[in-house]
Amino acid sequence: MAPGTTRVRMMEHIAMELSGRVAKITINRPEVMNALNPLAKLELSQAFDEVENNDEIWLAVLTGAGDRAFSAGRDLKHTAAMADAPEEERREQAEMERRANTIITRFYFPKPVIARLNGLALGGGLELALACDIIVAADHAEVGLPEPRRGLVAGGGGMHRLARQMGLKQAMGYLLTGRHMSAQRAYEVGLVNQVVPLAELDAAVDSWVEDILRCAPLSVRATKECSMKGLDASLPDAFSAEYEWEKKRRASQDAREGPRAFAEKREPHWEGR
Repeated sequence: MAPGTTRVRMMEHIAMELSGRVAKITINRPEVMNALNPLAKLELSQAFDEVENNDEIWLAVLTGAGDRAFSAGRDLKHTAAMADAPEEERREQAEMERRANTIITRFYFPKPVIARLNGLALGGGLELALACDIIVAADHAEVGLPEPRRGLVAGGGGMHRLARQMGLKQAMGYLLTGRHMSAQRAYEVGLVNQVVPLAELDAAVDSWVEDILRCAPLSVRATKECSMKGLDASLPDAFSAEYEWEKKRRASQDAREGPRAFAEKREPHWEGR
């Protein structure tokens, strides 16, 4: 797909718009606060398969339809209904769950993902946002992990990511109570990069997209890979480790284009190779 071209792919619960180098993925279930049933999870996983594997896509934006919710997490009404469903239907739903169960952990792929929080991000919805690299939130948004209030746990990474992305005591206060926090509070504790009025949300997200696209794509991917993998290592080990995308960047045409463009006092032309 050539840069500047726009293509929209509509699935049953997920909409994917490919515009130039950017994929905008929308959870399209506003009637249930963009809650995720097994099919929505599977379609979301398939959308990110395309982000990961399509060389023309350099970054993704994830959001929810409407202005009430990014995602309210797991569709608990659907879960409850499945308890009385025919066995064949339960097996079908369980298979979709199995095929999509890596959706949050697989965000480790090196292309950046921006979460556009247009409203509530609760349970699995917040887990999706925490798995993204940058979060931009409308000022009316709220986030939280209310699973303990439903006899559940935030098993999609929320218990672990929240404790790593904000202070431990602060995290435990929210994890053990299921309390919500405002977008502004989430910004204050380091979970959110920017909070703006809803009317300014798209412009704010676009500014992050534009700044990322101004950078060499292989440099962005190498930076994400090194940063994320380095979290699990000591500083000396992280510094000395070999990274796949950094090796690709060093050998790339873009690694030569950047210094050349600087010397020639012009904007670089990135090719992603």
